[in-house]
Amino acid sequence: QVQLVESGGDLVQAGGSLKLSCTASGKIEGIINMAWYRQAPGSKRELVAALIEGTPSNYADSVKGRFTISRDRVPTIMHLQMTNLKSEDTAVYQCNALPQYTPYSWGPGTQVTVTS
Repeated sequence: QVQLVESGGDLVQAGGSLKLSCTASGKIEGIINMAWYRQAPGSKRELVAALIEGTPSNYADSVKGRFTISRDRVPTIMHLQMTNLKSEDTAVYQCNALPQYTPYSWGPGTQVTVTS
């Protein structure tokens, strides 16, 4: 099994930046295509950015030009660099497999709070 842990969330003012990290442990062989998700209070979990081997990364329209997803070496398998943060970016951020794959167990997530 794969265990995922997210980190890097914080309280930040609008316009600020944060860098999130996703760390994996367990049976991590074969982890290639991953994504960042977020869930704001009262909202459904949404896909923020997707890292796909051999293709350009995909981003939600709301974060294009502001967020950058990148791969790293295990156990930290990927990051999410977030710039020009907005209040609407406030959410719990989680990493997991791409939506078309069976998800791993969800990690606790990391809270990002953006104050205006």
